[in-house]
Amino acid sequence: MTRRITDAAHLERLRAELQAARDPARSAIAVCAGTGCVAYGSRKLAAAFRDAVTARRVDVEVRATGCHGFCERGPLVVVFPSRIFYQRVQPADVEEILDRTVAKGEVIDRLLYADPTTGRKYVHEDEVPFYAHQHRLILGFNGKIDPESLDDYVANGGYRALARTLTSMLPEQVIEAVTKAGLRGRGGAGFPTGRKWALCRQALGNPKYVVCNADEGDPGAFMDRSVLEGNPHGVIEGMILGAYAIGAHEGYVYVRNEYPLAVERLSLAVEAARARGLLGNNILGRDFSFDIQITRGAGAFVCGEETALIGSVEGNRGQPRFRPPYPAQSGLWGKPTVINNVETWVNVPLILDRGPDWYAGIGTAGSKGTKIFSLVGKVNNTGLVEVPMGATLRHIVFEIGGGIRDGRAFKAVQTGGPSGGCLPAEKLDLQIDFESLTAAGSMMGSGGMIVMDDRTCMVDVARYFIDFLLEESCGKCVPCREGLTQMSHLLHAITEGRATDETLASLEALAPVVQDASLCALGQTAPNPVLSTIKYFRDEYLAHIRDRRCPAAVCKSLITYTINDKCTGCMVCARQCPEHAITGERKKLHVIDPAKCTRCGICHSVCKFDAVDVR
Repeated sequence: MTRRITDAAHLERLRAELQAARDPARSAIAVCAGTGCVAYGSRKLAAAFRDAVTARRVDVEVRATGCHGFCERGPLVVVFPSRIFYQRVQPADVEEILDRTVAKGEVIDRLLYADPTTGRKYVHEDEVPFYAHQHRLILGFNGKIDPESLDDYVANGGYRALARTLTSMLPEQVIEAVTKAGLRGRGGAGFPTGRKWALCRQALGNPKYVVCNADEGDPGAFMDRSVLEGNPHGVIEGMILGAYAIGAHEGYVYVRNEYPLAVERLSLAVEAARARGLLGNNILGRDFSFDIQITRGAGAFVCGEETALIGSVEGNRGQPRFRPPYPAQSGLWGKPTVINNVETWVNVPLILDRGPDWYAGIGTAGSKGTKIFSLVGKVNNTGLVEVPMGATLRHIVFEIGGGIRDGRAFKAVQTGGPSGGCLPAEKLDLQIDFESLTAAGSMMGSGGMIVMDDRTCMVDVARYFIDFLLEESCGKCVPCREGLTQMSHLLHAITEGRATDETLASLEALAPVVQDASLCALGQTAPNPVLSTIKYFRDEYLAHIRDRRCPAAVCKSLITYTINDKCTGCMVCARQCPEHAITGERKKLHVIDPAKCTRCGICHSVCKFDAVDVR
């Protein structure tokens, strides 16, 4: 039977026992078991390692961990204690890793990561540029611990901040520490966390609640999911500390139902913490009780907005509410409520364990600590990136991300998810902090970062995100509902060759109205992709409108396919064309009939002689 941890001294004894039982020189194999690597087959890989270790009767620990971050290179394996880093490992590689790397210390060259631009191979995890240029305060836990083991978390310092806080700090002192650290909400708005907690503690009304917003709906974003999957106890500990600070005894984690692995591991962590006395009544023997419930969201993007989330938790349709009053004053069931996202909560134990001055020493004057970004798009190294606030876009895209794929030119990066702005090459040296991104026409958001190359049409990007936000709008307020509808019509007119200069003028006039008059942050930030692309890529809009041309050859209505004199008459394009729009004899120049061509692009993709032009 699992023993309950009765007080802070008991917790420290348990930690000492767990650490004493661990030999840092012992061979261990950490297999990434985040969603990305699981999709690549890492569960079968971990099982193959365990079966092989059992069959050989060797003293090797096999540990399935959370996401290591370098998602596109999965399945990932790190061999300890030397920290040899292998990527794209398959079950067929297991025996060789045990025979050569674990038993003899040899390196298997074919499993090493090779830089796509230089070809250089790296042996150790901390040497790989993707990791070497990061500052992994939060994500560092993911590669160390088994997320389904409370003991693993405790052995690595888990719940130490909770024990110290409950035994030596008053709630007001906790709020003071978080305020002094300069922690700001990582969900998008960047509101000072300590100030929010202070407002809630001072608010009239009981009970009070804490809520973890894990409704991560941005396309391409998976930061919160990976933290929940890899370090659920870190989030739980942060929520307990927040509850103690504001005087709450009930908490909720609102997590997307599309995150089954995160829900599974969080549920296991909550059950384990409850069984060990870290959740429930009289935590660590103190006169403080707190418990957590998990609520699954139904996939509505707007429920990432805190008042819409509240409505959903209450069992109602997720729609934003008018503010004020703010949730810290009147939230769940009309009671004072603190809502922070996953990344905000997991920072709290670090601050209270290492001290607010330590945390405040990381980042910029107005933006403290580190920030996790999901780096995706036309970049060589995609995955989760954690850097200090103040790092530049260039540092992330080129030093961590390894530059643009296929040697193409960098064109833009969108920060802040679908409501973020698109920043051009001249902004690559911009410092990443809340104020700088906002001033540039973008925003921090929850941390999505999409890299685009010179084959990207910025008008089409704006159209895509406006269509996404229109689809996800709850429709409650007219400026968002009707404004986004009209913005979508205008952008479609531009990308389809039906626009005039007046179309662009209407778009520029409408966007600020939607920003200023919408009820919630979805509508207030929705015009960012449009305004930023018009600001930095106006020439592309004018090319679409005045020249009826898409410079990136993306917008189908504005492109034509022709065959040049490089054509060898191989007949491949003619055979592949679904509309039979290509004619010509073998070994003679072929011709595309523009009346039949549907601009599907198959001819361009199958031609081996660069004989199909796209204009």
